[in-house]
Amino acid sequence: MPDIHPVDVYVGAMIRKRRKELGLSQQGLAEALGITFQQVQKYESGFNRISASKLFQTSRTLKVPITYFYEGKPEVGVEAASPSEQTVTAFAISAEGIELAQYYPKLSKISRRSINAVVRAMLHDQDARSGADAQD
Repeated sequence: MPDIHPVDVYVGAMIRKRRKELGLSQQGLAEALGITFQQVQKYESGFNRISASKLFQTSRTLKVPITYFYEGKPEVGVEAASPSEQTVTAFAISAEGIELAQYYPKLSKISRRSINAVVRAMLHDQDARSGADAQD
């Protein structure tokens, strides 16, 4: 299995994020780029590195500047993101994160607090079950 570079994973995740923001399927993006949807999957996962010309074409198709795909990525030589920052970034660019980011700000402060409390309770229950399973 080839080494997958973190920058390729990040760029791929940004392609996926923008594609989903536009409501475009992998097949739709593939057709616009003249490639297979499997190739789009490989780009989005970072498994295949996207060429400069294909990234240029992708930026045009997704209506963003090429720099968009690198926004938020730490510069070379800058301290790597902490595990919690990596978790937040991974969630923020996931399909669920994008959807939640669209809806969450529209909720009242009370509703947001209630949702946070429910999520904390669910995690507490999940941790308790995991601990009980480990003792069995």
